[in-house]
Amino acid sequence: MTMFMQVFVSGLVIGCVYGLIALGYSLIYKASGMMSFVQGDLLTVGAFLGYTFYGLWKIPVAISFVMVFILMVLLGFGIERGIINRLVKKKTLPIYIVLATIAVSYILQNGAMYIWGSNMLTFPRLFSANSIKIFGVGVQPEALFCIVVSLIAMVILHIFMKYTKYGTAMRAASMDPMAARSCGINVSVSTGLTWGIAAAMASLAGMLIGPVYGVFTTLGATIGRKGFSSAVMGGYGNMYGAIVGGIILGLMETFTSGYISSAYKDLFAYIILLLFLFVKPTGIFNERAIME
Repeated sequence: MTMFMQVFVSGLVIGCVYGLIALGYSLIYKASGMMSFVQGDLLTVGAFLGYTFYGLWKIPVAISFVMVFILMVLLGFGIERGIINRLVKKKTLPIYIVLATIAVSYILQNGAMYIWGSNMLTFPRLFSANSIKIFGVGVQPEALFCIVVSLIAMVILHIFMKYTKYGTAMRAASMDPMAARSCGINVSVSTGLTWGIAAAMASLAGMLIGPVYGVFTTLGATIGRKGFSSAVMGGYGNMYGAIVGGIILGLMETFTSGYISSAYKDLFAYIILLLFLFVKPTGIFNERAIME
């Protein structure tokens, strides 16, 4: 029972991180109709910034989170304005935009290596308590914090996109940019803000997972791919599906590692992804993975 709970909690933690990355993918697709592969490395940048503010400069954790969140919104907005928007205006093929995001991801990864180095850095603990007892099993408080914050972020983002004026404007800009402009919506700013919020979601995942796994330059590389898989499994573009897909993938990985072998965790994870693509390509929550 003890091992089961430890594996289960570990699966929830990494699954929620996958879910936060998937939220960014889904948000960008839902609000702009585009695909991005830069989310994983935005997670890395967010983790390093959190380490700098909280670990090195000793800024209180709440203020550090807010500072990183704001900076990452600006970074995501800048990437969309400076690169993606320019390519869209040139009417390039969608695949070129995808390639551009891959290029940006490598630039961010190598930029982080140049600034912070290639060694793993220890992100300071967020809580003074060493563990919290749940069903007789000691659980790291940072792990519980990661789970709770991820679920709250999912709900807030869903409410923002569906029930607020700005979220509605983002979705309208994606569905029909010309009609949205005629209604007074600034499509350009709306799309940029979407990328900014997606970047902030990735940075949030980085700051949450930093105290648990440490911070290093390739932290987000694998997580980004798993986050994309989570988005597809849950239903690409669905906010709840992003978290659910992430949790399923995280639990699949950790139980494979715990009860079979860690060498096969990626194998089983991607086999599950292929099964979803063949059997249920619209995902658990029946979102269309490809815009018709």
